[in-house]
Amino acid sequence: MSVEAPRPRFPGESEEYRAARERLLEAEVGLRRQIEAVAELRRGLPPGGEVPSDYVFEEWDEQAQAPREVRMSELFGPHETLFLYSHMFNPGETGTPLEAPCPLCTSIIDGIDGAVPHISQRIAFGVVAKAPLERLRAHARRRGWRNARLLSSAHSRYNRDYLAETSDADQYAMATVFTRRDGAVRHVWSSELWFVPPESGQNPRHVDFMWPLWAVLDRGPEGRGQEWWPELEYR
Repeated sequence: MSVEAPRPRFPGESEEYRAARERLLEAEVGLRRQIEAVAELRRGLPPGGEVPSDYVFEEWDEQAQAPREVRMSELFGPHETLFLYSHMFNPGETGTPLEAPCPLCTSIIDGIDGAVPHISQRIAFGVVAKAPLERLRAHARRRGWRNARLLSSAHSRYNRDYLAETSDADQYAMATVFTRRDGAVRHVWSSELWFVPPESGQNPRHVDFMWPLWAVLDRGPEGRGQEWWPELEYR
Protein backbone atom coordinates (compact mmCIF):
# COMPACT_ATOMS: atom_id res chain seq x y z
CA MET A 1 0.00 0.00 0.00
CA SER A 2 1.37 3.39 -0.97
CA VAL A 3 2.36 5.96 1.63
CA GLU A 4 0.23 9.08 1.41
CA ALA A 5 1.90 12.16 -0.12
CA PRO A 6 2.83 14.95 -0.18
CA ARG A 7 4.52 15.49 3.17
CA PRO A 8 6.69 18.27 4.59
CA ARG A 9 10.20 18.33 3.15
CA PHE A 10 13.56 19.02 4.73
CA PRO A 11 15.80 21.90 3.64
CA GLY A 12 17.80 21.41 0.46
CA GLU A 13 16.61 17.93 -0.44
CA SER A 14 16.49 16.98 -4.13
CA GLU A 15 13.70 15.26 -6.04
CA GLU A 16 15.95 12.22 -6.31
CA TYR A 17 16.37 12.13 -2.53
CA ARG A 18 12.64 12.58 -1.90
CA ALA A 19 11.68 9.81 -4.33
CA ALA A 20 14.16 7.41 -2.69
CA ARG A 21 12.98 8.43 0.77
CA GLU A 22 9.36 7.77 -0.18
CA ARG A 23 10.29 4.25 -1.29
CA LEU A 24 12.12 3.72 1.99
CA LEU A 25 9.19 5.11 3.97
CA GLU A 26 6.83 2.67 2.28
CA ALA A 27 9.17 -0.15 3.30
CA GLU A 28 9.30 1.22 6.87
CA VAL A 29 5.51 1.21 7.05
CA GLY A 30 5.54 -2.40 5.87
CA LEU A 31 8.13 -3.27 8.49
CA ARG A 32 5.99 -1.65 11.18
CA ARG A 33 3.06 -3.81 10.11
CA GLN A 34 5.24 -6.92 10.13
CA ILE A 35 6.58 -6.12 13.61
CA GLU A 36 3.04 -5.91 14.93
CA ALA A 37 2.03 -9.09 13.10
CA VAL A 38 4.92 -10.97 14.74
CA ALA A 39 4.02 -9.46 18.14
CA GLU A 40 0.46 -10.72 17.69
CA LEU A 41 1.76 -14.23 16.99
CA ARG A 42 3.92 -13.98 20.11
CA ARG A 43 0.98 -12.87 22.24
CA GLY A 44 -1.07 -15.75 20.84
CA LEU A 45 1.34 -18.50 21.89
CA PRO A 46 -0.35 -21.29 23.89
CA PRO A 47 0.85 -21.85 27.47
CA GLY A 48 4.44 -23.03 27.61
CA GLY A 49 5.90 -25.67 29.87
CA GLU A 50 5.61 -25.35 33.62
CA VAL A 51 8.98 -24.60 35.20
CA PRO A 52 10.56 -27.76 36.64
CA SER A 53 11.69 -26.03 39.80
CA ASP A 54 11.03 -22.89 41.82
CA TYR A 55 14.59 -21.81 41.14
CA VAL A 56 16.53 -20.20 43.96
CA PHE A 57 18.59 -17.11 43.12
CA GLU A 58 20.74 -14.91 45.33
CA GLU A 59 20.29 -11.14 45.51
CA TRP A 60 21.40 -8.31 47.78
CA ASP A 61 19.09 -7.36 50.62
CA GLU A 62 19.54 -3.61 51.08
CA GLN A 63 17.76 -3.56 54.43
CA ALA A 64 19.82 -6.37 55.95
CA GLN A 65 22.95 -5.38 54.01
CA ALA A 66 23.57 -9.04 53.22
CA PRO A 67 22.82 -11.56 50.48
CA ARG A 68 19.49 -13.35 50.59
CA GLU A 69 17.86 -16.17 48.69
CA VAL A 70 14.85 -15.46 46.51
CA ARG A 71 12.73 -17.96 44.61
CA MET A 72 11.56 -17.45 41.05
CA SER A 73 7.93 -17.35 42.17
CA GLU A 74 8.80 -14.36 44.39
CA LEU A 75 10.34 -12.39 41.53
CA PHE A 76 6.94 -11.66 39.98
CA GLY A 77 5.89 -9.32 42.78
CA PRO A 78 2.42 -7.96 41.90
CA HIS A 79 2.78 -8.88 38.21
CA GLU A 80 1.79 -11.92 36.16
CA THR A 81 4.78 -11.62 33.80
CA LEU A 82 8.49 -11.94 34.54
CA PHE A 83 11.25 -11.00 32.06
CA LEU A 84 14.73 -12.35 32.85
CA TYR A 85 17.85 -11.43 30.89
CA SER A 86 20.71 -13.92 31.16
CA HIS A 87 23.92 -11.89 31.28
CA MET A 88 27.01 -13.72 30.03
CA PHE A 89 29.34 -13.65 33.01
CA ASN A 90 31.29 -16.87 33.44
CA PRO A 91 31.91 -17.93 37.05
CA GLY A 92 35.68 -18.35 36.62
CA GLU A 93 38.37 -17.44 39.10
CA THR A 94 38.74 -13.73 39.79
CA GLY A 95 41.20 -12.10 37.43
CA THR A 96 41.01 -14.77 34.72
CA PRO A 97 39.47 -14.22 31.27
CA LEU A 98 36.53 -16.46 32.21
CA GLU A 99 35.62 -14.12 35.05
CA ALA A 100 35.16 -11.07 32.84
CA PRO A 101 31.61 -9.92 32.13
CA CYS A 102 30.51 -9.86 28.51
CA PRO A 103 30.93 -6.39 26.94
CA LEU A 104 27.88 -6.92 24.71
CA CYS A 105 25.58 -7.92 27.58
CA THR A 106 26.98 -5.01 29.54
CA SER A 107 26.09 -2.64 26.71
CA ILE A 108 22.52 -3.97 26.71
CA ILE A 109 22.01 -3.39 30.43
CA ASP A 110 23.79 -0.01 30.22
CA GLY A 111 21.06 1.03 27.80
CA ILE A 112 18.07 -0.53 29.54
CA ASP A 113 18.84 0.15 33.21
CA GLY A 114 17.26 3.61 33.10
CA ALA A 115 14.08 2.17 31.57
CA VAL A 116 13.58 -0.42 34.33
CA PRO A 117 11.38 1.84 36.52
CA HIS A 118 9.07 2.20 33.50
CA ILE A 119 9.19 -1.48 32.56
CA SER A 120 8.42 -2.45 36.15
CA GLN A 121 5.10 -0.65 36.01
CA ARG A 122 3.88 -3.45 33.73
CA ILE A 123 6.06 -6.52 34.28
CA ALA A 124 8.79 -7.78 36.59
CA PHE A 125 12.35 -7.55 35.26
CA GLY A 126 15.63 -9.07 36.38
CA VAL A 127 19.22 -9.65 35.21
CA VAL A 128 20.58 -13.13 35.91
CA ALA A 129 24.27 -14.10 35.87
CA LYS A 130 25.96 -17.37 36.75
CA ALA A 131 28.76 -15.42 38.42
CA PRO A 132 28.71 -15.04 42.21
CA LEU A 133 26.57 -12.17 43.45
CA GLU A 134 29.48 -10.07 44.72
CA ARG A 135 31.10 -10.04 41.26
CA LEU A 136 27.84 -9.12 39.55
CA ARG A 137 27.21 -6.30 42.04
CA ALA A 138 30.78 -5.00 41.67
CA HIS A 139 30.32 -4.89 37.91
CA ALA A 140 26.99 -3.08 38.28
CA ARG A 141 28.62 -0.45 40.51
CA ARG A 142 31.35 0.14 37.94
CA ARG A 143 28.73 0.63 35.24
CA GLY A 144 26.49 2.84 37.34
CA TRP A 145 23.43 0.57 37.16
CA ARG A 146 20.84 1.70 39.68
CA ASN A 147 17.57 0.00 38.77
CA ALA A 148 17.98 -3.50 37.35
CA ARG A 149 17.29 -6.30 39.81
CA LEU A 150 20.51 -8.34 39.97
CA LEU A 151 20.26 -12.09 40.51
CA SER A 152 23.00 -14.69 40.81
CA SER A 153 22.19 -18.18 39.59
CA ALA A 154 25.52 -19.54 40.83
CA HIS A 155 23.80 -22.36 42.74
CA SER A 156 20.88 -22.92 40.38
CA ARG A 157 20.16 -24.92 37.24
CA TYR A 158 18.22 -22.01 35.77
CA ASN A 159 20.82 -21.09 33.11
CA ARG A 160 21.24 -24.69 31.99
CA ASP A 161 17.51 -25.47 31.90
CA TYR A 162 16.60 -22.33 29.94
CA LEU A 163 19.37 -22.62 27.35
CA ALA A 164 21.60 -19.84 28.64
CA GLU A 165 24.41 -22.28 29.50
CA THR A 166 26.05 -25.12 27.57
CA SER A 167 27.05 -28.51 28.92
CA ASP A 168 30.60 -27.08 29.14
CA ALA A 169 29.33 -24.22 31.37
CA ASP A 170 29.79 -21.57 28.67
CA GLN A 171 27.20 -18.82 29.01
CA TYR A 172 24.75 -17.51 26.40
CA ALA A 173 22.84 -14.27 26.32
CA MET A 174 19.15 -15.16 26.46
CA ALA A 175 15.97 -13.20 27.09
CA THR A 176 13.22 -15.29 28.66
CA VAL A 177 9.64 -14.56 29.67
CA PHE A 178 7.55 -16.41 32.25
CA THR A 179 3.99 -16.07 33.50
CA ARG A 180 2.42 -16.88 36.85
CA ARG A 181 -1.25 -17.77 36.60
CA ASP A 182 -3.50 -19.97 38.73
CA GLY A 183 -0.55 -20.78 40.96
CA ALA A 184 1.61 -22.12 38.11
CA VAL A 185 4.77 -20.54 36.69
CA ARG A 186 5.19 -21.27 32.99
CA HIS A 187 7.69 -20.46 30.30
CA VAL A 188 6.21 -18.18 27.62
CA TRP A 189 8.97 -17.11 25.21
CA SER A 190 12.73 -17.05 24.81
CA SER A 191 14.99 -15.38 22.26
CA GLU A 192 15.50 -18.64 20.35
CA LEU A 193 16.56 -16.73 17.24
CA TRP A 194 20.02 -17.28 18.76
CA PHE A 195 19.83 -20.91 17.62
CA VAL A 196 18.73 -20.11 14.05
CA PRO A 197 21.54 -19.59 11.49
CA PRO A 198 21.66 -15.87 10.64
CA GLU A 199 21.52 -14.36 7.18
CA SER A 200 24.85 -13.93 5.41
CA GLY A 201 26.81 -11.00 6.85
CA GLN A 202 24.60 -10.72 9.94
CA ASN A 203 24.74 -11.88 13.53
CA PRO A 204 21.78 -13.62 15.25
CA ARG A 205 20.26 -10.31 16.51
CA HIS A 206 18.17 -12.32 18.96
CA VAL A 207 18.29 -9.65 21.68
CA ASP A 208 18.46 -6.55 19.46
CA PHE A 209 14.93 -5.63 20.52
CA MET A 210 16.26 -4.55 23.93
CA TRP A 211 19.56 -3.07 22.69
CA PRO A 212 19.20 0.65 21.84
CA LEU A 213 22.76 0.87 20.53
CA TRP A 214 22.05 -0.84 17.20
CA ALA A 215 18.71 0.89 16.67
CA VAL A 216 20.55 4.23 16.66
CA LEU A 217 23.61 3.14 14.62
CA ASP A 218 21.42 1.49 11.97
CA ARG A 219 19.91 4.90 11.15
CA GLY A 220 23.24 6.28 9.98
CA PRO A 221 24.68 5.71 6.48
CA GLU A 222 27.52 3.60 7.92
CA GLY A 223 25.08 1.25 9.67
CA ARG A 224 26.24 -0.94 12.52
CA GLY A 225 29.08 -2.46 10.51
CA GLN A 226 30.40 -5.98 10.95
CA GLU A 227 33.73 -5.31 12.63
CA TRP A 228 32.84 -2.97 15.50
CA TRP A 229 31.53 -4.20 18.84
CA PRO A 230 31.01 -2.41 22.15
CA GLU A 231 33.75 -2.68 24.75
CA LEU A 232 33.85 -2.36 28.52
CA GLU A 233 36.20 0.61 28.22
CA TYR A 234 37.18 2.94 25.40
CA ARG A 235 40.52 4.64 25.00
